Amino acid sequence: MMTFQDQIKQGIPAELPAPKPSPADANRAPKRKDILTKAEKQLAVRNALRYFPKAWHSELAAEFAKELNDFGRIYMYRFKPDYELKARPIGDYPANCQQAAAIMLMIDNNLDPAVAQHPEELITYGGNGAVFQNWAQYRLTMQYLSEMENDQTLHMYSGHPMGLFPSSAEAPRVIVTNGMMIPNYSKPDDWERFNALGVTQYGQMTAGSYMYIGPQGIVHGTTITVMNAFRKVLKKGESSKGKIFLTAGLGGMSGAQPKAGNIAGCITVCAEVNPKAATKRHQQGWVDELIDSMDALIARVKQAQANAEVVSIAYIGNVVDVWESLYQSDIFVHLGSDQTSLHNPWSGGYYPVGISYDEANRLIREQPELFKAKVRATLKRHADAVNKHTAKGTYFFDYGNAFLLEASRAGGDVMAQNGIDFKYPSYVQDILGPMCFDYGFGPFRWVCTSGKPEDLDKTDAIAAEVLQRLMAEAPEEIQQQMQDNITWIKDAKQNKLVVGSQARILYADAEGRMEIAAAFNAAIARGEIGPVVLGRDHHDVSGTDSPFRETSNIYDGSRFTADMAIHNVIGDSFRGATWVSIHNGGGVGWGEVINGGFGMLLDGSGEADRRLKSMLLFDVNNGIARRSWARNAEADFAIKREMARTPKLKVTLANRVDDDILDKLSF
Repeated sequence: MMTFQDQIKQGIPAELPAPKPSPADANRAPKRKDILTKAEKQLAVRNALRYFPKAWHSELAAEFAKELNDFGRIYMYRFKPDYELKARPIGDYPANCQQAAAIMLMIDNNLDPAVAQHPEELITYGGNGAVFQNWAQYRLTMQYLSEMENDQTLHMYSGHPMGLFPSSAEAPRVIVTNGMMIPNYSKPDDWERFNALGVTQYGQMTAGSYMYIGPQGIVHGTTITVMNAFRKVLKKGESSKGKIFLTAGLGGMSGAQPKAGNIAGCITVCAEVNPKAATKRHQQGWVDELIDSMDALIARVKQAQANAEVVSIAYIGNVVDVWESLYQSDIFVHLGSDQTSLHNPWSGGYYPVGISYDEANRLIREQPELFKAKVRATLKRHADAVNKHTAKGTYFFDYGNAFLLEASRAGGDVMAQNGIDFKYPSYVQDILGPMCFDYGFGPFRWVCTSGKPEDLDKTDAIAAEVLQRLMAEAPEEIQQQMQDNITWIKDAKQNKLVVGSQARILYADAEGRMEIAAAFNAAIARGEIGPVVLGRDHHDVSGTDSPFRETSNIYDGSRFTADMAIHNVIGDSFRGATWVSIHNGGGVGWGEVINGGFGMLLDGSGEADRRLKSMLLFDVNNGIARRSWARNAEADFAIKREMARTPKLKVTLANRVDDDILDKLSF
């Protein structure tokens, strides 16, 4: 038997491995649309075979053609490694440089079955958020990383490792792009076609950039969102206990919702049509109760309300039925949202009401137009049910999953009277934009590469100490953000948030991120903890241009531009990032967003200290500067404060125009 290290260094096996049966309990990705012509299918197989020697082509061609016909994609199942996929301690990876070993660790974490949504298909979350297109790409990438020196850079083209190129120690070790299409070829069906051909992929946000840490990342953002949503609707001093938060989705990112509801202290009702996804979250302790009967759900919700409980309930079924049944039962919903994968409405991201999960999956493959019609009808019905609740006082917000966008395209009643805007806000417009992003607060995360829980405990304590120290001198404008995150980090361990790697997330501004990272690096230098990987969700201050989510509170007309995300990835790359990524796609859909991310290894060195200060300052303030230029008052405050703190930072500030001057103009 070859060792784990030998298998990594081998890359494509020297001998053709035997076909692998699919695990019986695997949560398989939906079968993709049969969209290619015969000639294109031949091209897809030709493209797949270029990874392998000619002697194997005859056998593999038939197998890959069958995969393409059966699943709509060529995944190369027989080339999945035999070893267990999980984040191992950094020292277990064969590598010539520690940065490369850290990247291998993060890749394996994204594909850990405890973390990944569809691990057999290399999909981490969101139904189509892929780390690689096929298992040959995984094997080659890991081989390249095992060979990499400190003066080489691996360039990743939508999952394909183009190769190691000479660079310098200052350069990123890996550059990742995903789905970077010519604009006129960036519609949903273009993704279906070119992904089936094996030439591009949907990297989501943190899937294709190797920075996913399980649902914990979105737990924190959802907790902050739900807490502040309740602050908007409850009377001063009123508790969220016994109040209902109704939503949908228990897959990758959406699986965080019930845990976040528990932390926020409410009743969470979360519908999920896929029984395996709901059961997985229940087994992991992310949701308290499973219910598959509507009568039982109604009775349980009434009981929880009467007892002012804090509880999370997963309903195995369609959320539209829940909205309608709660209305018919006269149960008041305080908060409502949705986190199904509506960025991917036609391939399993959202399921029609009134038919079974299995039947819906059959329609996706065999009758895609009928499936689309049923999804559109369901979206209209979904919108109608939400409207009935909001008429009674429910606060509904779009949680950045493209629900309002797709409902509007389906003809749902979600438009404002002006016919341009939606009648409901996105959570960024109402909550995270003005309260967090404009002040520079966003999802800062780290992974303890030793794999030791005690290292994570130490980093939690370090982060809490830093935040408490900074809060003592912080201005009033950001006191609430600081306190929420101090509370979060102190409670993080008891909330059992770790899935896969020993990782943590909190919201911090540039100063907080730099101070926490510097404190980690000092602890590593003292030998108190092992190396730490820094990163963030792309869903942040500066990384993502997304007009219906991250930049939905930009009102100067620039929310449909993508300059910020491009500057983010370029700027991070020469300021010290270990790897950088830029994607088309993300949580709101292919062609709807451009998002960038980074990873940085802290090894206790003075060089790491220099890099973290340079890169983190830019990574956050690039976005604050853009938001200030858009005349967002909170961002204007934040960038002026940063310029006072950092003398070499000089940002163009916007002059404001009085409305009466514009009102006098004639056009």
